[in-house]
Parts: sequence; C-alpha cells; structure tokens
Amino acid sequence: MSEKMWQGRFEQPTDSLVEDYTGSIHFDRRLYRYDIQGSIAHCRMLGECGIIPHEEAAQIIQALGEILREIERGELRLDAAQEDIHMAVEQRLIQKIGEAGGKLHTARSRNDQVALDTRLYVRDVILDCRRLLLQTVGILSDMAEKHIHVIMPGYTHLQHAQPVLLSHHLMAYAEMFLRDEERMAQCYQRTNVLPLGSAALAGTTFPINMEMTARALGFPRVTRNSMDAVSDRDYLIEFCAASALVMMHVSRLAEELVLWSTTEFAFVDISDAFCTGSSIMPQKKNPDVPELMRGKTARVYGNLMALLTLVKGLPLTYNRDLQEDKEPVFDTADTVCRTLAVLNKMLPEIRFREDRMSAVAGQGYALATEVADYLVRKGVAFRKAHHVVGQLVQYCEKAGKDFTECTVEELRKFHKALDADLFPFLTLQSAVDRRTSPGGTSSQRVREAIGAVRHETMRRLETVDADAPRVS
Repeated sequence: MSEKMWQGRFEQPTDSLVEDYTGSIHFDRRLYRYDIQGSIAHCRMLGECGIIPHEEAAQIIQALGEILREIERGELRLDAAQEDIHMAVEQRLIQKIGEAGGKLHTARSRNDQVALDTRLYVRDVILDCRRLLLQTVGILSDMAEKHIHVIMPGYTHLQHAQPVLLSHHLMAYAEMFLRDEERMAQCYQRTNVLPLGSAALAGTTFPINMEMTARALGFPRVTRNSMDAVSDRDYLIEFCAASALVMMHVSRLAEELVLWSTTEFAFVDISDAFCTGSSIMPQKKNPDVPELMRGKTARVYGNLMALLTLVKGLPLTYNRDLQEDKEPVFDTADTVCRTLAVLNKMLPEIRFREDRMSAVAGQGYALATEVADYLVRKGVAFRKAHHVVGQLVQYCEKAGKDFTECTVEELRKFHKALDADLFPFLTLQSAVDRRTSPGGTSSQRVREAIGAVRHETMRRLETVDADAPRVS
C-alpha cells in the first residue's frame, strides 16, 4: 500500500476497502492528457514567475512529457491506491526525478486542478458535439433538397392534419439541431474559463500569473472568485442539459423513423446496416438503432438529474461528493457523440417511399382547411367557414366519398358560396404551394430555408474552428 501525498497528519494507513470505495482512478484516468497539459502550463508559469528554479521547471516539464507517452503506450500501471489520475501522475513524476517533482504542486490544490482538467475535457467534447450537430444539419439539408418534390401528410395528435413537403418536415429537425449547436456554443463560452490558481478555495500566497497559464491553455479569461472556481459545476450541468435536449431531438426523429418503418405507415426503408433480425421470426427487420437512440436518451436524462441532485445541497466550497460528477459527464459525452456519429451514417441511407407518402397525404380529409380558406376568400367569416366544412366532412364520411367526388349541387347544400372554382384548390400540390408565409411548406419557402440553413451551418463551422483553443 503506497503512502499518500497527504499522509503526514495521519497515524493509520487508509483501509483497503476505503481505498477501493473512494478511488476514482478507474474512471478519471481518461483525464490524463488534460492533467498533464495543465501541469505543464502551471509548471512553466511557476518557472517564469521565479516561484521554482527554471532548471527544475524544465526538468519537471520534460518528465511530464515522458509520463504522457508512458500512459499512451500502456506502460504506466495505475491502481486504486493512487486515488485518482492527478495523484498517479504526481507520484510517477517524483519517482522519475525525485524531490524536484514535489515542487509541481506549489500554488495549486487538487481542487482547482480537478476543475481545470474537467473544463479542458468538456471544452473538447463540446467542440466535437458542435461539429457532429452541424454535420447532422448538413445531411438533413441535403436530404431535404433531394426530396423537395415529395408531399407527405403532416400530423397533429398523430392524426392527418394538412399536406406538407417531406423536405419541410426534415428541415424542422435541422432547426432543432441548429438550436442544439447554439446551446453548446453558449455552454462552451461559460466552460472556457481558467480556474487554476484558485488553489484549495482562498487563492494562493505565491505571486502567480494566471493570465500566463490561461494563454498557454487557450483560455480567454480567468475566474473572478476562487471559492466559486473550485466548487462550480454549472458548466457540467449545463453540458448535460444541452446534451439532454440533443438526445430529445434525436429521440423524436428516431420515434418517427420507427413509426414510418412499420407496415402501417410504410414511409421509409431503413438500411439493413442499421437494423437487426429476430431470433425466432425469420421475416423480421427491426429498427434497433433508432430504438436504441430513443432508449439511450433516458440515460442522458438520468445523468442530468444525478448532477443536479449531487450539487443541490452542497455548501461552499469543495466537497468529496463532487468526485461523483465525472461518471455522469463521461457517460453523457460518450452517449451523445456516439449517437450523433451513428445518426449521421444512418440518415443518408434511408430510402423514402415517395409514392406511398404522397398517396396517404390526401387521406383523412387533409384538404379541409383549403375549403375553409376558399370560403373565407369569398367573404365568409372563418368561424362560419369552419363550421360549414365540418358539416361537409361529416357528410362525406357518411357517404364514403372525398370532397373532389362531390357535385357542385351537393357542395351548395352546405353553403351557396361553394362553386366549381373550388376544385383547383383541392390538390395536394396546390395546398402545399399556396403556403408561402415565412416558414411555410411551399417549395419556394423550403428552398429558401435550405439555403439559409446551409449558409448558417458554414458560418457556424467557421466559428467552431475559431473557438478551438490554441494550446502552447
């Protein structure tokens, strides 16, 4: 059992069961690169500020680089006795260069060190998420342009409502994912703050230069309050909240793909590469990937609630409870990034059954609103027109016919303004093309939306590249 860095005040060694219970190295080891990156920047600052000798700073930095390579080659053994990745790296440093390695921890605490590592980690994850989301938007825009001529039923309450373009439906999801990227970008700005130098909670007595460390790590600003810096987990909660919304939007899309792939809808055929079969029923082709996307949304929601519950009752400043923040964040990051990556491979391989969509689009008296609008243009108050068309629908349902199968004489039984010039309005194409209001489903408006979204996507991709930190 190795001696702890903080063992001086204790008479008894840590119980082995407690070591196993309190250790976090089995999950926080993934922070090794960020921990070493932050330590190098911190050490360089200590040397430049004259807090430790330049020669020792150079020795420490060289040894840290060697430790990084040892971990990446799988040569450095990590175990529970080392508590966490931060202590493991420091212990290895002291093993390599002796007492000089113990000077690295001058003017910092594990509290601000952990805060730094998680900010560096989440910063990178957010950039990955933003790129994946913008890729999703680009794919949806391409799909919308390809299917600009396809009409499908639009739904409310999962009942036929009005015909819309399939492209319009796809671009609705593009808008959702653009909002997701915007939320991630805002979270990135609040994450991108340097906490290192706050020490345990009160700052440090050493003449550090936090701005120098911030520049080395690509942070545009430093924290204003040391107590907040070591206890703040808002950026982790905000990342999980933004991720929960991403997964909610993915889940809604996945739900529609599951529905649309059923025999009852028969709107889409999902590529075999993203489906599985049944162990007993040879005919089955199950949409397992969309179903898992829907299911994995639950774990991201759970991670968000875990973090909110974790932090809600904590007094300032650091408490060991906060060790429990990492696994929900790591799991959320893995789930969201993998889900978006799979979604972006699956979407282009979906085949839409265009004839089926168009055939179903006019069912369920989906053109009833066209009749009401026609009457309004003839001077009938909308509420009156609504009532008239409702009666006409009731009549047609009982007669087993569509509006277009009615004679002018039949129509006039419901209102004298109904005439033969109504029939040109009763086509799917007319119903779609006449909806030219901003954000409407006409092909003109949808083409404008595709162009605008593509332009916005390119602009945001440039912003992501500009936001990427320049680490020296």
